[in-house]
Amino acid sequence: MVADWVVILALVGALATLVFQGIPLYLGLQMPSLAPGDRPGLRKGPRVSVIIAARNEVDDLPACLDSLRQQTYGDLEILVVDGGSTDGTRDIVRARAPAVRLLEEPPLPPGWVGKNWACWNGAQAASGEYLLFTDADMRYHPDTIRATVAWAEEEKAQLTTLAPRVETVTFWEKVVMPFYTQVVLTYFRTPRVNRATSRTAMANGQFTLVTRAAYDAVGGHASVRGAVLEDVRLAEEFRARRWKLRVAWSPDLLSTRMYRDRHEMFEGLLKNVHGSRFSAARQVSFLAGLVGLYWLPLALLPVAVVWGSPLLIAVGAVLYVAFFGKHVAFARAIRGPTAYGLLFPVAVGFYVALIATSLRRGLARQPLRWKGREYPLDG
Repeated sequence: MVADWVVILALVGALATLVFQGIPLYLGLQMPSLAPGDRPGLRKGPRVSVIIAARNEVDDLPACLDSLRQQTYGDLEILVVDGGSTDGTRDIVRARAPAVRLLEEPPLPPGWVGKNWACWNGAQAASGEYLLFTDADMRYHPDTIRATVAWAEEEKAQLTTLAPRVETVTFWEKVVMPFYTQVVLTYFRTPRVNRATSRTAMANGQFTLVTRAAYDAVGGHASVRGAVLEDVRLAEEFRARRWKLRVAWSPDLLSTRMYRDRHEMFEGLLKNVHGSRFSAARQVSFLAGLVGLYWLPLALLPVAVVWGSPLLIAVGAVLYVAFFGKHVAFARAIRGPTAYGLLFPVAVGFYVALIATSLRRGLARQPLRWKGREYPLDG
């Protein structure tokens, strides 16, 4: 016979985890979208300077630049800031001159993250009234910049950012990236960025459009020079001045394949969860949340079967249907391979390994590594 307090505790825990599992679905339904054909009137407006920080991007940069050159927006300049590439990145840019301009990044000063230094130098050379900071692995529909600028002008937004469709090819990409999307959506409460009264601030550094005047007013990337998550920190600077931030889900305007293998994905996501401001308490809390909210509830059904409790068996079965159904539905919603949603416990394990590695490296005060560079921890 299972004790009453055990049954009550299990029921309360099940309810709490069900509510938590519904958060990304609820937030996802609130996300505005931007698509080709939206706001069709604008063909030429304020000049937009596209700034790409590039370091060894020979595999991704050609398709990125070619899709940018096909934009329907009239007044566009494209700047690629090369950060000491050792592959053919510079040759790719030179082959597309004069439509694309190559800038050589000066030596990286102490205290700067490489991408921030490249973006800062690109901004200093840019002539646009809008600055678009974007990554070399992005692919653009011809209407992407036109639709985004039209929306920004309509909303009078100082910062406008888009969430792209994430392409997945390998097994680990298909398993992990849908869960990664849920983590970002839940952690940042992304759609709340669009609320005028919200203090929520975030931006996606893969595609962030800002007005030049606002960028200069906050000090640009110099104000976030040491931040690994520079996009979020820059958005926080904008939000602190009560400026308008806008974010939209735009899978038909923008797509990306973020990582090409498991190792690159592990190091890239580790950079995001670790940052340069390491906090052991935060990482332990995150680890406990992953285990307690995603793994532990799945143990209820087999344990209930062993105990022979019909009520707990029913509750455990409901949890299985809700958990696996939710992850399959989310994978489908973001246009990922639906069946891989059934493997979400494996994705959770991937994140557990990320947090454990972050804790180990952070407690040992090991520097953060990314793109062949090392950055010391500052917290």
